[in-house]
Amino acid sequence: MVDYHAANNQSSAGGAQTYMGQEDAWDRDLLLDPAWEKQQRKTFTAWCNSHLRKAGTQIENIEEDFRDGLKLMLLLEVISGERLPKPERGKMRVHKINNVNKALDFIASKGVKLVSIGAEEIVDGNAKMTLGMIWTIILRFAIQDISVEETSAKEGLLLWCQRKTAPYKNVNVQNFHISWKDGLAFNALIHRHRPDLIDYDSLRKDDPVTNLNNAFEVAEKYLDIPKMLDAEDIVNTARPDEKAIMTYVSSYYHAFSGAQKAETAANRICKVLAVNQENEQMMEDYEKLASDLLEWIRRTIPWLENRTQEKTVNDMQAKQEDFRDYRCVHKPPKVQEKCQLEISFNTLQTKLRLSNRPAFMPSEGRMMGDINGAWHTLEGAEKGYEEWILSEIRRLERLEHLAEKFHQKAAIHECWTDGKEAMLTQKDYATSTLSEVKALLRKHEAFESDLAAHQDRVEQIAAIAQELNELDYYDSASVNARCQKICDQWDVLGALTHSRKESLERTEKQLETIDELYLEYAKRAAPFNNWMEGAMEDLQDMFIVHNIEEIQGLITAHEQFKSTLPEANKEREAIQSIQAQVQKIAQSNGIKLSGGNPYTSITPESIDTKWEKAMAMVPLRDTALQDELNKQNSNDSLRAKFATQANAVGAYIQEKMEEVGRISIEMNGTLEDQLTHLKEYQKTIMSYMPEINKLEGFHQHIQEALIFDNQYTSYSMEHLRVGWEQLLTTIARTINEVENQILTRDAKGISQEQLYEYRASFNHFDKDHSGALMAEEFKACLISLGYDVESDKQGDGEFTRIMGIVDPNGTGAVTFQAFIDFMSTETTDTDTADQVIASFKILAADKNYITADELRRELPPDQAEYCIARMAPYTGPDTIPGALDYMSFSTALYGESDL
Repeated sequence: MVDYHAANNQSSAGGAQTYMGQEDAWDRDLLLDPAWEKQQRKTFTAWCNSHLRKAGTQIENIEEDFRDGLKLMLLLEVISGERLPKPERGKMRVHKINNVNKALDFIASKGVKLVSIGAEEIVDGNAKMTLGMIWTIILRFAIQDISVEETSAKEGLLLWCQRKTAPYKNVNVQNFHISWKDGLAFNALIHRHRPDLIDYDSLRKDDPVTNLNNAFEVAEKYLDIPKMLDAEDIVNTARPDEKAIMTYVSSYYHAFSGAQKAETAANRICKVLAVNQENEQMMEDYEKLASDLLEWIRRTIPWLENRTQEKTVNDMQAKQEDFRDYRCVHKPPKVQEKCQLEISFNTLQTKLRLSNRPAFMPSEGRMMGDINGAWHTLEGAEKGYEEWILSEIRRLERLEHLAEKFHQKAAIHECWTDGKEAMLTQKDYATSTLSEVKALLRKHEAFESDLAAHQDRVEQIAAIAQELNELDYYDSASVNARCQKICDQWDVLGALTHSRKESLERTEKQLETIDELYLEYAKRAAPFNNWMEGAMEDLQDMFIVHNIEEIQGLITAHEQFKSTLPEANKEREAIQSIQAQVQKIAQSNGIKLSGGNPYTSITPESIDTKWEKAMAMVPLRDTALQDELNKQNSNDSLRAKFATQANAVGAYIQEKMEEVGRISIEMNGTLEDQLTHLKEYQKTIMSYMPEINKLEGFHQHIQEALIFDNQYTSYSMEHLRVGWEQLLTTIARTINEVENQILTRDAKGISQEQLYEYRASFNHFDKDHSGALMAEEFKACLISLGYDVESDKQGDGEFTRIMGIVDPNGTGAVTFQAFIDFMSTETTDTDTADQVIASFKILAADKNYITADELRRELPPDQAEYCIARMAPYTGPDTIPGALDYMSFSTALYGESDL
């Protein structure tokens, strides 16, 4: 049954006069008709008992049982939900009159003007007056508050009946008397709301008694509407009593109105719970994706920060290949995951704002700021690792070159010093003639010249060893040992040379004859021989260059060396002529030469042999330099290819970034058109990926060729990778913004014209096309849209309030999404916690708690179990076992407390 406690207690007297006027103040003369009076007695008695049974009582005779006023006051308390003054329990006439007066005064307090109805008539059992009073109560508390499409009371109830029965054949409700005689209208009302209770197609218009009994019995059994009339009372009367029919039909209205409210309440709760379940799933998905991405970053960074050095260039190049595999295979999917994570986070926050829910706060360490920070750290480690690999390759390449050069020079020096200690320690001058001693002295002077000439080589060997130590060469121990041995031997040679010179000078005074030619030969042969050894060493010297200019410099130096060869050949011929002169003198004077030149061990044959070797090395050096020049030309071609492609890709990325910026602030077509255009634009950009891969191929060739600079372009591969990733992220973010605008428009009911107006206003005041409005620009935009935020005191307060909504972090800038959210909130309505509580209260039959059975009866199974699992036990007054607290649950849905 319907609860009338919610009746409007503030109705004015004018309203009462209106519906009383419509009923012509209850025509008492018609009550003299016995048939109508019988119908009213039966209907009004049943109506009163339908309410009095809530208080555990009932009436048998309507004019007798209300005479003492006690049940009349109780009836008014039940249907109004209010307390009347305490009744008098005496049995005297005055006590009864006072009780009836209290009831009549209460009716009058509700704006009802009682005409010619006094307490004495009721106490005396006047049937006509008693029925008139009950009809007045029925009008006020059961019919007056019925409202359908701006009509109320009788007209509203009639319109409701017409609307509900319109689809049914043989039913045409025009009044509250003869339109109901055949019983089809009653059956149609029940079938419209509960088709499971009535087989309407089996009813016949020519069998009104069966039709009426069927409707009355079904209503009493299943709808809790008491039987107020008998079928014969209606069928056997030419014109059934209108008031009896209205009273009966109003019970149908209130019964079905309550069911409709319960259905509406259940639908509202289902909608709210569905949104909450979807949001919770999106939160769980975000947490998992964020956790996986952060874990991958955590595992990857230590690998990128590992600086374990390798011994060879090949080992470092293997590391470089592993890093290239990471860049091209492992990282791109993670870039996509990061972009998807940002899109999911923005979409979730938009849905939460649109459903009036609190913003989503990820668990600690999984905010977008934390993810961006971790990603920034990853990229920093990535950049540092790549720079370290390249520097290590350069270092190891330099070390290998220096080590080879060290061992080459050391081998030449050791070959030269071989036997020098034995030569310096021999005592041959003790038994030699003066000429022999002089020869030995000259020979020693030549050796000193040779020794001085080799001083540079020793210093070079020591300097190379020092550089190898500074560059942390892995085999520095053996290099240092060899260098130390050479230096120690060099010191010994120096001391022995000085000692032998002193001995020869002491003997020189005794020996005066010397062969000047041998001496001149030795003096000229020794520097020339040293020059040839130096030239051969230079011709065999290894070289490493990185560009054309360096190799051209070596070629120029080599050409300069070749230009000195004619002069050197003259010197060789001059030295050989000295030896030839010695032979000529000896032959001419019959002198028998004993042994070779006493002043030097350099023979003409050795000079010729070294000269031939040096001349054979020249074309080999030419070939090596030309091969290196060809290699550098090839490297330069690789640089040019990479630069051409890099310049094209860089310009493309810059152009597309500018186009995306323009698209994000322009209004071309509907949001769906914009979204379609953006996705097609995204496909166009993705179709450019082969050019990026082509550039990666060029970059790989450059790295394999160990090319470290490029004068033809300012773009680096890292710069272009970052630009490409930023372009893909920007277009994805722009698509997500348009999708969120569509979501906002659909959820808030904003028209396309309103969105155009908002976008046009926003773009008009966004002078710098930054996508955000400063505070003064935003104020001007609001004024253009009709908001009163002028510079008066009240206006400043209103504008401060609005800024608190659109810019909660106080950045001083308002984005277009925040502007749309504010405008949609200002122009549309959303569900609130109070509305959800009111809906639960309807399902709970006005109780402050609800049971699991009631939830399962009114809600779909999954959402009923969702509520049961999250509702706390009810601890308020009048609780029962299993009672659940729906109020705290409803407020938790909107962030006002925790579930």
